[in-house]
Amino acid sequence: MIGDKAAVIAIDGGEPKTIKVGQTWRGISVVSVEKDQATFEIKGQRRVIQRGAHHRSATAKPPFTGRQSAVLSADTRGHFIAEGSVNGAHMRFLVDTGATAVALPATDAVRLGLDYRKGQRVTMQTANGTAPAYVTTLERVKVGEIELYGVQAVVIEGGLHMPLLGMTFLNRVEMRREGETMTLNRLY
Repeated sequence: MIGDKAAVIAIDGGEPKTIKVGQTWRGISVVSVEKDQATFEIKGQRRVIQRGAHHRSATAKPPFTGRQSAVLSADTRGHFIAEGSVNGAHMRFLVDTGATAVALPATDAVRLGLDYRKGQRVTMQTANGTAPAYVTTLERVKVGEIELYGVQAVVIEGGLHMPLLGMTFLNRVEMRREGETMTLNRLY
């Protein structure tokens, strides 16, 4: 806790992040902060968490038990395509280190049954101009052996024709390119 102004949180063992009251990060909103506890809104439900305590969502992730990896090959244009899944449903991603977050076309979000319009509405810049988008959190994203939980994403309505594997996934892996091959290794 930082007075009554902010809370410091870490998600899935990641780096700690300071979130001010009223702000949202990776789907978690800080509602209030008191001396020894903070109130958060997580997936639409309020939770009071004591200083130093942990919260586990209804979908518990299995423990990370070893080196998970994925090996990708470049296509004829030099792009890396990653076969994977979102919440267990097949997905074919274009690896895009320039994308801040995993990005899904609205058609794929509907196919997955995501109620993405409950997320924060934002405007995104796409190759075809600006388009409305919604911030959401994907339960799990899998590429090769790498399976990550609670991955922030945006769903874009128009202008995006293929899912992008952006930095909300890629910043949790080590990327190593050797010629026409890219190896992803899970960091944590």
